[in-house]
Amino acid sequence: MSVSIVTDSAAALPRELAVSSRIAVVPMRLVVNGEPVSDSETPIEVIVTASDVETSGPSPGDFVEVIERVMTPDGVLVFTLASTMSSTYESARLGAERCAGRVRVIDTQTAAGAEALVVLAAARSAAAGGSLEEVERVANSVMQRVHFVAMVPSLDFLAKSGRVPGIAEWVGRRMHVTPLFEFTSGGVRKHRPALSVAAAYDRMVQELRHDRVEGAALHVAAYHALAPDAAARVLALVERFVAPETAFIGEFGPVMVTHTGPGLVGLAWWWEPQ
Repeated sequence: MSVSIVTDSAAALPRELAVSSRIAVVPMRLVVNGEPVSDSETPIEVIVTASDVETSGPSPGDFVEVIERVMTPDGVLVFTLASTMSSTYESARLGAERCAGRVRVIDTQTAAGAEALVVLAAARSAAAGGSLEEVERVANSVMQRVHFVAMVPSLDFLAKSGRVPGIAEWVGRRMHVTPLFEFTSGGVRKHRPALSVAAAYDRMVQELRHDRVEGAALHVAAYHALAPDAAARVLALVERFVAPETAFIGEFGPVMVTHTGPGLVGLAWWWEPQ
């Protein structure tokens, strides 16, 4: 047996990768045109065209169900997106309190690709036989190193979500540019916008290269919201100069698309010293 790993669907892990890494995923929730639905069961196209969409984190009961299903004598580590952006962490904490056995809940202070890379590192440590404390230390180390930078065609969705303070004013002052932002330490930090989409892709890759640690292994994920070809293009730009230890393309689920809008392309990475 080994430590079990649980995360939420905001990590946007490809299903096959979650299964092969033995990571259990608790889906986020939505209410679409008055009907409650699961993040994992709703086509994104429905969200884009719906007239009324509300999102929420999983309930404590959702976490209880998954935690109890994967519980082992070695315990369970639950990873959530940033508590500053969602109630999911609090739901996971309340759910964990209702479970017998060793359960710890970790606020990754990020989301999407960066959250996924933290969770994958924890899963590798667990698979190697790490104790609950050892796996948690690995995760905390990666949380200090991971980056997530993204571009969006428009900031309107982020402004409407209300989860990025001060961004509404920034929307009105930035015309005919491609907005770039970074998700770090539980919040969104605006970057200098790019003059074109292609320039935005180059800027993201340059940030990854600038962060490089000599002799380190790269773990990288390209993420998108209904833009798979663009994500593949960005990942290909990375692979021109380095062969990553981990590399995959992930797709935002309906909850994330509700807040970012379609067209987002992001790059998440961390360099692992050897």
